[in-house]
Amino acid sequence: MDTEKVSSLFVNNMKSQNQTSILEFLLLGFSQDPEHQPMLFGLFLLMFVVAVLGNLLIILAVSIDSHLHTPMYFFLSNLSFSDICFISTTIPKMLVNIQTQSKSITYVECITQMYFFMVFGGMDTLLLTVMAYDRFVAICHPLHYPVIMNPQLSALLVLVSWFISFSYSLIQSLLMLRLSFCTNQIIKHFYCELAQALTIACSDTLINHILLYIVTCVLGFIPFSGIIYSYSKIVSSILRIPSTDGKYKAFSTCGSHLSVVSLFYGTGLGVYLSTHATSSSWKGMVASVMYTVVTPMLNPFIYSLKNKDIKKALRTLGTIVFLRGKFTGFRLLN
Repeated sequence: MDTEKVSSLFVNNMKSQNQTSILEFLLLGFSQDPEHQPMLFGLFLLMFVVAVLGNLLIILAVSIDSHLHTPMYFFLSNLSFSDICFISTTIPKMLVNIQTQSKSITYVECITQMYFFMVFGGMDTLLLTVMAYDRFVAICHPLHYPVIMNPQLSALLVLVSWFISFSYSLIQSLLMLRLSFCTNQIIKHFYCELAQALTIACSDTLINHILLYIVTCVLGFIPFSGIIYSYSKIVSSILRIPSTDGKYKAFSTCGSHLSVVSLFYGTGLGVYLSTHATSSSWKGMVASVMYTVVTPMLNPFIYSLKNKDIKKALRTLGTIVFLRGKFTGFRLLN
């Protein structure tokens, strides 16, 4: 009898330890009202398509125009690629859930989504810092720019950024795998957000929170401080330029990047403040939309509207597409 009790307790314990392997989470999303679902689906589908197409056009424009084969546009094309992946980690799953009227996401899908969200979110932060350094060298040390920002260093900076993002995300994801989740499986968000997932874990999350705070400081404060330092030197150099035209030309080379940095960190700060200053999950989700959806969507417009080189490359790309389409149509008719 005692042997049977021990065996039963052992089996129940093993089931309890392995419960995360069959676990599903529920993503509450923005609204549970069926009448709001078509509007949400259309709105987020539109933003997703605009963001993907806009960033894809930037990548194609930089690829086809040899004049844009410079460090600045190399970093920009990597940022566009990262933005496409960033928005693709969250919105497609949200659209599928709205369409199927389901709020579930499996444990494996949740951890995977969390991993790639951290990878591309961290990559955006690091790339913006690298781009600020590029502008600092270009404006403050223009004569040494070709030597300092050579292709080898540019590639190395991007590779190091990818390595840091992948490494941190992998460590945090592996730490998530050691957690167990009990009865509360509801995530008050539209995607598997790390901080929200930690709140519903029933095991000790101290190590996860310590790593989260350390990395938030390292990947948040240090890159932001580097950007602030770079632009303080850039502004100082621009103010020393005697002519107004020279000042305008110098500032125009970094105006787009400064706008993107302000948008990225402004919305990121909004997410942080809304999470800690209010208990409303809805306000936190709205702030997250600005950070995860609106920013990747607006980046291509910011860079293309104020950049003559990008405009010219986009016109060239449009001409190539038109001529190829016309040639294909002519071949089909004959």
